[in-house]
Amino acid sequence: MVNGFLQPPNYIDPTVRPMPLWGHRAHRAYLNAVEVFAPFAVLVILIFLTGKENATTAFLTVTFFWLRVIHAFVYWFAVAYIRTIVFTLGFFVVVGLFIELIK
Repeated sequence: MVNGFLQPPNYIDPTVRPMPLWGHRAHRAYLNAVEVFAPFAVLVILIFLTGKENATTAFLTVTFFWLRVIHAFVYWFAVAYIRTIVFTLGFFVVVGLFIELIK
């Protein structure tokens, strides 16, 4: 929605307007969040269906949520090294959920 809300002038000239850099970063952060959500969601659903939920899985789930929120803001504000660390921590949380599932 680079053009903003649809206005009558947009019907005449629908070309995409230039997007600021933070807008591109926000879009990439969104795409990244969508990509990493699938394995997380599958693991959480499988943990629930197998009855293996416990305090550790609850902690890991909440931790993943807050790490993704932090990751979005860090991505948005272009803090590269912190973004990598937060992403890696989120990956380890997903690995932890997998380990809890196969125990």
